[in-house]
Amino acid sequence: MVHYNPKHWFSLVFHAYSRGVMRTLTPAVIFMTFFSAGLCYLLLEVLRFHESDFHTTISMHSLLGIVLGLFLVFRTNSAYDRWWEGRKLWGLLVNNTRNLAFKINAFLEVGDPNRKWFSIMIPNLAFSIKENLRKGVNFKELEIPDEHFLPSLASIRHIPNEISSMMYQRLNELYKQNKLTGEQLFLVDKEMKEFSDILGACERIRNTPIPYNYSMYIKQFIFIYLITLPMAFVTTSGYLTVPIVMLVTFVLLSVELIAEEIEEPFGKDVNDLPTDELADKIRENVKEILRIN
Repeated sequence: MVHYNPKHWFSLVFHAYSRGVMRTLTPAVIFMTFFSAGLCYLLLEVLRFHESDFHTTISMHSLLGIVLGLFLVFRTNSAYDRWWEGRKLWGLLVNNTRNLAFKINAFLEVGDPNRKWFSIMIPNLAFSIKENLRKGVNFKELEIPDEHFLPSLASIRHIPNEISSMMYQRLNELYKQNKLTGEQLFLVDKEMKEFSDILGACERIRNTPIPYNYSMYIKQFIFIYLITLPMAFVTTSGYLTVPIVMLVTFVLLSVELIAEEIEEPFGKDVNDLPTDELADKIRENVKEILRIN
């Protein structure tokens, strides 16, 4: 995630945006530049069309631009809603891990080995959720609480579910050992259930993309609009058509590509959610709350 100062105008104006976006945007702008220049040369120099012979108008593109603008606004709003919902869910995850750590700290005596076990497993759950949303689990990021931990995960496809199950089993064992009362077990169950709800909501965002027909239509609309745009300016603006088309191409495609980038907020793109930083913060906070060095 990019951290920036919104008051620094010049640094923002001249900032080179996401490399992924620019890799897609640059070839399109170059293509439209050569296409516009070639069309201008063909009509003005080879066929020698002039405004009196081949009258062009921007009226149609002005009307289509209004419709296209509305579509792009809805597109970016839909993408940002997904990004912001993901951020709220991860904020809830941070709070939930803290609340569970607070209760474990209050319910278990200092020196109880279960405190250290939970100080490892609560962050492990956050890290496994992060990696699961990226369709994989990096076991190097998980701390090992005991020798049975990694073997128990070897044949499991959904690691967060298995880690949640381990935590439920450990809590139930503490209840049977009379280290937790029934009321205390009921209190920690709230956070455990919330973990499952957060994960399910994040998976819903990841597994439910923008409808295909809508995304396809937007791209087709942009393509048709841009490919016909030079014809609206060529006889009235001459070779100024080329920079005009370049600018419009840059603006329209930038908006679409930004929406594409933020609609999947759990990846590793430059403007995706800072889930790596949030997971590290969870580990640091939980260990501090449970007094684990």
